This record gives sequence, C-alpha cells and structure tokens, in this order.
Amino acid sequence: MPGRHALLTPEEFFRRYDAVESRLSAPLSERMLDLLLLRPGMRVLDLATGSGEPALRAARRVGPEGFVLGVDVSEGLLALAQEKAAAEGVGNLQLRAGKAESLDGVPLAHFHAATARWGLMYMDAPVAALAAARRALVPGGQLVAALWAEPERVPYYALPRQVLQRYRPVPAVEVEAPGTFRYADLHRIERDFRLAGFRLAHVEEMEVPVVEAEDSRDVVAWARALGLTRLLDGLSEEVQRAWEDEFALELERRRVDGRVRLGGVTRIVLAG
Repeated sequence: MPGRHALLTPEEFFRRYDAVESRLSAPLSERMLDLLLLRPGMRVLDLATGSGEPALRAARRVGPEGFVLGVDVSEGLLALAQEKAAAEGVGNLQLRAGKAESLDGVPLAHFHAATARWGLMYMDAPVAALAAARRALVPGGQLVAALWAEPERVPYYALPRQVLQRYRPVPAVEVEAPGTFRYADLHRIERDFRLAGFRLAHVEEMEVPVVEAEDSRDVVAWARALGLTRLLDGLSEEVQRAWEDEFALELERRRVDGRVRLGGVTRIVLAG
C-alpha cells in the first residue's frame, strides 16, 4: 500500500512521541541536573536541546533569577520546545537555532553548568562542541552528558534489528560516524572530553525506557518511524508484515504489568 509507512521528519516524529518519551525519561533528566547541583540563580547552557529536555527542567530549577539557553540545529524542534515552555509558563528559557560546534554569539565564561542529553553522538564535530561549551562555562563550571551504552545493552535499537536480520542484512554500527553509539565506548568518551579540555569527574549508568504502549503494535510502529523505515521499504509487504509479527511477538515476551516498554542503558557523564 503506497504511503502506508511514510518516512517521518524528526519534527513529525517528536510531535507524535515526545510526550511519552519525556515522561519515561524524566528520571534521566532529573539525575543529570542533580549531578550539577543546580540551584536558583544559576545560568545553564543546553546543547542539542531538541524538544526541550533537559532545558525545561533546568529552567524550573534555576527559577526566575536564573537563565537557560538551549541551542539546536533544528528550528522545528525548537518550536516544539517553545510551545512546551509557553504551556508550562517557563519564561527564563531562551532557545537559539545554531550549531553547538561553534556556539556563535554565546558569551564566554558565562554559564555555571552545561547539559547535553543524547546529542553529542550525532554531531559532526563533537569535540569542537565540547570545547565550545568549555569556553562558555565559568571557571569551575561543569558539563553533564547522557550517552547510550553498547548496542547489545540498548534493546530499543538492537531488538528490532535482530529480528530484521532474519530477512535481510542489517548495516553494522559505525562507531566512528555520527550516530547513536558513537560514544558507547567509555575510553572514547574519556579521550574526546580530554581533548576538549574536560576531566571526567563521575560516570554512572541508568536503565532508561523511551517508549511504552499497551499494544505491542504501537511499539513496532515507533521503531519503524525511529529508524527502520528505509531498511524495510526495500522489502515486500509480505516480508514487512512477517517482521512486524515477529517483532511484536518478541515485545510480548517483555510485557510487564500490561504494558510493553523498550529502552536501554545510558551512561551519565559529569565533567569539569
């Protein structure tokens, strides 16, 4: 059926699924802010803000006396973040479209803390982005980042592809290229943070769900929209339905308390 599985833009994807992901991943955002010891009056820089995590939560923590600047390359996602800020009455958050690698117009030695939740790994030049954030921080300022662990510990990514491999070859993860697992290796994290002038102060791991539904077919649709549409569209409708059936069966084996969830292990890295 033509158009049955149209490819969603990032903005379309987030508008459809953002509320669920924000709710499920809230403990991660809150833990990141806990590690920074945010308090009223502080200034925070959020890299790769997207739809507003954790920028909105940081803005609430620092209060009217504080300030949060969120930077992202996607104007569409920033528009979604602005809508959420307006709906929640958050007035101390400024959103700016631009590249984290340069942070054009962002003042130097100005921010007390910086955050980067699931964003560094997708940047063209993450070391440059980290170095720019370092320059924007006051002396003693810290940055906290969330980075996905190894693929085998991230079922939201690995499970649908494991099923798909029964029907076609699946491209290997390219750890040198921008992508989900660019920083799955802790040594790579240490190296790049060091190159940018940071020293790791603390590393911990958290299991984070990113999607949940009562109907496993809804999770199948989510996985397809997130990154599998192009891989699946080269297959016949019959094979695609077979993949959907097998993936749904695998999800059913993970059902807990009437709901199906997928997520994975994220590393939380604090550096100064």
